[in-house]
Formats: sequence, C-alpha cells, structure tokens
Amino acid sequence: MSEQQRLLLYIGSYAEAADSGVYVVEMNPASGELKRLGQAAGLKNPTFLKVDAHQRKLYAISETTTANGERIGEAVSFAIDPSAGSLSELNRAFTLQPSTSHIELEPKSRYVVVSGYHGGNVGLVRLLDDGLVGEKADERQHEGQGADPVRQDRPHPHSALFTADSRYVLVADLGLDRIFVYRLDEEGDKLVYHSDVKTEPSAGPRHLAFHPNGKWLYSINEVNSSLTLYTFDAEAGTLSVIDSVPTLPEGFTGENTTAEVAISRDGKYLYGSNRGHDSIVVFAIDPTSGKLILVQHISSEGGHPRHFALTPTGDYLVAANRDANNLAVFRIDQATGKLEFTGQTAQISKPVCVQPVLFQL
Repeated sequence: MSEQQRLLLYIGSYAEAADSGVYVVEMNPASGELKRLGQAAGLKNPTFLKVDAHQRKLYAISETTTANGERIGEAVSFAIDPSAGSLSELNRAFTLQPSTSHIELEPKSRYVVVSGYHGGNVGLVRLLDDGLVGEKADERQHEGQGADPVRQDRPHPHSALFTADSRYVLVADLGLDRIFVYRLDEEGDKLVYHSDVKTEPSAGPRHLAFHPNGKWLYSINEVNSSLTLYTFDAEAGTLSVIDSVPTLPEGFTGENTTAEVAISRDGKYLYGSNRGHDSIVVFAIDPTSGKLILVQHISSEGGHPRHFALTPTGDYLVAANRDANNLAVFRIDQATGKLEFTGQTAQISKPVCVQPVLFQL
C-alpha cells in the first residue's frame, strides 16, 4: 500500500443517541494493527452502515420517533474525510416504521434500500444528486409466516442485496423462509415484485452474498445454522436452490444463530459467522458447481460475532464480536483460505457492522 492510500474501517454499533455509535478505525495493512481515529454520536442503534468510497459518503440506519411519538427508522448521511479520519453528519430522513435492521447502497449510488425486520417491510429511499438522503420513494409490505412458531411468526426482512447491474434487489426474509426478487423501476422510483424462492422450512435466511461470477448466490440462514447455494438467472430474474450445508461442526449441540456471509475476491472461498459457537467457518467453493467444501472452523476471539468483513485487498478478515466489545483481526492464507488470528484487537462498544475501505488520498 502506497503512502497515498489509507485503509479505514467504519464500525456501526448498538448505542444510545447520546453516546458514540459510529466509529472510524485505521488499520495497518502490514501488521493488521487497529487504531481508533474518531466517532460520531447522535444516532440510536446505528447498527448497519454502507460506504460510498467514490463519493466519500457514509450511510447509517438509526432509530427515532415522529412528532407524535411513534417509533420510526431513519437514514443518516455523513461526509467522509479520510485524511482526518473524521465524519461530518449531513442530513437524515425518516424511512420505515417501526425501525430498520439493514441498509444497502445501490451500485450507481442513486438509492439505498432499508429492511424492516420488526415491521416486515422494505423501503426504497432516493439519494439526492449531492449524496444526501432524500425521501422514502417506495415501501413493500411482506405478509405471512414461516415454519418456526417463535422465530417465524411473521415476516422479518433482514437484509437486501442489489445485482451488480442494479436491475434487481434481493431481499432475505428470515420470517418467511423466502428470498424475494424485486425489479428496480428507476422511472417510477419503485420496487416491483418479480419472483421469490423458498428455502427449506425453518432455515431463516439472513444475509446474502453473490459469487463474483454473478450466477451463484449464497444465503446464510440464521434459524437452522446453514448456508444455501442458489443459481441466479440474471435474464429471467429467478433463483433456484442447488444445495445446503451446515455452518456448525458435527456434534455441536449448543444454541447457535448465524450472522454474516462473505466471499473472497477471487471467488475461491466463503466465510460465515456463528453466534453461540462463536466461530468463523471457512469453505472452499467448487469452481464448477459452486458447492461448498468445509475448510475450517476458528474461534472469533469473542462472543457473538454479529458481523465481519474482508479487507479490500483480501489479506484480512475483521470480526465484530458484539458481546466481547471487540474487533478481532485474522490473516487470510491466500492459498488455502484459512484464517489465523493475528493477536490484533480493538475495543469497540457492542460492534455490529464492519465496513473496510481503501482510500486514495
């Protein structure tokens, strides 16, 4: 990495509005050492973030109330100064009631999509030309229930993921055991239902990751601790189930829910997190079929790894252990995909989301 580059991590967390909730951390690319640079307060539970590195904007979710005292989610925009390692709040706008669980940035930076886990809804929010958050343009309400009477008594959209061409947005509904495919209607600023696919009963799809080839989609399933492989037909806009594997080692009988899934840049390895077993699971991806071959389980070095991310160069994985209040850094063996704990950690209160960005200064 040249002197004109800087590797920064943006961390979202559980926090009260009066406290710091979004953190800026610098990472040394040689050692993996972490150094906290700054933080932003004024947001309640800014758990998930998305960074637009090109426009130098950060978008966060938050919780607030309307003038009538009703709970509502909001999207908040920040300006990023990578040289100073600082964030400056720009504006905020109401999104979904009663709250949101996730935010996704459209590849062309014209929209964000927010997922309402508690309300069973999905919102499309326009971004203005200057990158500020505009008004909610559309909202889709999911209906029904899944097989698990406790976890799936109603819809729970947990996250969204755009296709690379922005044509479709895929929504993982944990409560319905479904992944919905919406077409993005750019002229009408709407999400148009296009298709959906069911997982196995009581799977609970949480987060999604596309393989670099754009044809394979992986869902990490929270309720039954599994990973499902789908093929995606980009022309038809449809998903088909191919295979499913457990995220836990054979013989583990404790309580567990999964959280995040990510794929290496070269498409050779997939990573997932287990909360309860408190581990990162590593799989090799079969280059012909896309099926997963178990490589490793490794301790996440803390309780409840709610999220993790791979650094842009693919050298490290940074895990956010919510219950240990820490970030833990693992070096990735490029040849095998295996993780090795570097010993580097940073104390962050209740971290939930990690967004690493390599800036050109």
